[in-house]
Amino acid sequence: MHLSHFCNGLPSLNSIIASTELMKLADLFRLLLLSAIWGASFLFIRIAAPVLGPLPTAFFRVLIGAVTLAACLPLLGLKWDMQGKWPAVVMLGIINSGIPFVMYSVAALWLPAGYSAIFNAMTPLMGVVIGSLFFAERLTRAKAAGVLLGLAGVAVLTRTGPVVFSHDVLLGALACLVATSCYGLAGFLTRRWITARGGLDSRLVAGGSLVGATLFLLPFSAVALLRENTLPAAGLGVWAGMLGLGMFCTAIAYVLYFRLIADLGPVRSLTVTFLIPPFGIVWGWMFLGETLSWAHAAGMLLIGGAVWLVLRPATPASAPAVARS
Repeated sequence: MHLSHFCNGLPSLNSIIASTELMKLADLFRLLLLSAIWGASFLFIRIAAPVLGPLPTAFFRVLIGAVTLAACLPLLGLKWDMQGKWPAVVMLGIINSGIPFVMYSVAALWLPAGYSAIFNAMTPLMGVVIGSLFFAERLTRAKAAGVLLGLAGVAVLTRTGPVVFSHDVLLGALACLVATSCYGLAGFLTRRWITARGGLDSRLVAGGSLVGATLFLLPFSAVALLRENTLPAAGLGVWAGMLGLGMFCTAIAYVLYFRLIADLGPVRSLTVTFLIPPFGIVWGWMFLGETLSWAHAAGMLLIGGAVWLVLRPATPASAPAVARS
């Protein structure tokens, strides 16, 4: 899941729950479909990365996603007019797609898909840390407690989960946290580089970002393949997974998410944050035979509680300061 374009000024979980309007059946279906698709991204990465390697996996993902979105944008009535913001969009692509996709591919060498899906929910928490350190966001007690609780969830999952704790497991967890940190940073940079400069259609930002990530990863992927050509080892299943990862989990997922934003608004659309981990765990169990344990539930509950603390409404005395541009 990639919500960094919206991770600044995130609405509260209470406001999501307090919204009593019934979703239309079509909107509910799209919400569940998006959660299932983004949850499946960790399954596809787990299939492809050990065969292709992290860099080629990330490169082909953004390449396929960029090509798919390039085909979709005209059908959505959009032109590739970045209004002079191409450099900023390319940099956002590196931070919001290029680096995180490599990190999740690195993590997939050692971590089950379900682990990565749960760690992905740390994105709002890392946004709190990034905002307080570099963007003058006030770190309230609730947000600080949320960050600590989220880290406890990571510790529970890595130390007591079905995968034996090791140096590799620790590296995989750290790679996931680097990825979520990039998402958190990209949200603030989007506000500074795009929103504060007149804005830009989010679908154009998504498409341009994938182009930027593709250009960024091309030389690194080429060097990796020259050193070890993993392409012959990739069978039909791996390439099918890559098509699913790039086409559905990256490009079409963006389109679905922005449709939800239009239909439900940004508040209720954030419900997807809480639905991705269960889908990621279930897909890993169904298709990869990954073991389920109470550590999954404990880690997910701790991180879910942490996200609730971060997203809950602030009291007037502890309202977060607005980040300075």
